[in-house]
Amino acid sequence: MVAHTVLLDFTVSPNVIIDVEKRSNLKSSIVNVLNDNFVGLKKLTETSVDDGFIVLYNGPKNSLITVRGYPQGLVTLNIEYYKQEDDDALMTFETTRDLETAMQAAATATRSHTLAPIKRGGPFERYFPTADERLLEYDIDKLVFEARSPYQKVQIVHSKSLGNLLVLDELQNMSEADLIYTETLMQRGKENYADKEIVILGGGDGGLLWELLKENPKHVTMLEIDDVVMKACSQHLRSICGDCLDKRKGDNYEIIVGDCVKALTHMIDEGRQFDYVFGDLTDIPICTTPQSEAWDFIRLILNSSMKVLKPSGKYMTHGNGTSCSESLKTYEKVLNELSVPVKFEKDNAFIPSFFEDWVFYQVMHK
Repeated sequence: MVAHTVLLDFTVSPNVIIDVEKRSNLKSSIVNVLNDNFVGLKKLTETSVDDGFIVLYNGPKNSLITVRGYPQGLVTLNIEYYKQEDDDALMTFETTRDLETAMQAAATATRSHTLAPIKRGGPFERYFPTADERLLEYDIDKLVFEARSPYQKVQIVHSKSLGNLLVLDELQNMSEADLIYTETLMQRGKENYADKEIVILGGGDGGLLWELLKENPKHVTMLEIDDVVMKACSQHLRSICGDCLDKRKGDNYEIIVGDCVKALTHMIDEGRQFDYVFGDLTDIPICTTPQSEAWDFIRLILNSSMKVLKPSGKYMTHGNGTSCSESLKTYEKVLNELSVPVKFEKDNAFIPSFFEDWVFYQVMHK
């Protein structure tokens, strides 16, 4: 039970919109096509806007059909209606394409385009952004878990192709199909974690901790602020985290629930050092303004992490999608300006639930 929005657009000469007589002919052509496709079409209102026009119609299934002509020559057609679960769709993608073809011919448009229906509302969301804020539609069919912690909105949804998917504040975070994410983050097969001391900053889904424990480390300390995330993943993402989130301390690991910045500060004061520090917190910002709260947090984490890293140690983290080239350049500039000199390497992998290549960094003391 969701609202369907069908989106169609086509382009005509700007003069067709601006010229009053040609505009009238265009609107007549459009309404003729609409009448052929929608029984009982009724005009609701019409107005002029900045040398363009807007016309609203009421159609079958109480649909609202909006036609807007822009003086630049773009014409948009939006068809919105509410679809009950067992109802037939007012328009399929095939019939929408037929409508597009008819509109293009009637308006003698130079181009046209239509999209599959956008679905809004209902018990779960289907759309999440890429790193550079392009829209992706997922094959989600069920809401598995939802709660709001003191820090964020926490959801686990089920995808037909990805399995269960952790979503934090409307951003896809980790799915059951994303082992490659964890393996690339930890550079499995390239790094030796046996008998090593490790700190994980974040990592609330438990995937990194679970995979590191398979490598026989001496000890892993995980610093995660959100207990709601861990409890949800322990119950609904066990193929990712196994049973490592079921308790807060094991033979060679400990999960500390709290602010990782405060914990890092305490470790620095105690003079503790580790072989590996993993930054599994938020993605690096898309914003490339270096002086901002988000980038200040990144600098704080990096500088603090380098202080608890052994001279031979490595800081391992994820960056962002390869599409965010300017953001990645800013991150590398930040690395080169840290309080201690560092060098870095990077790797990338295609992450199934992100639908894009993701960049991972390995940072070391010079």
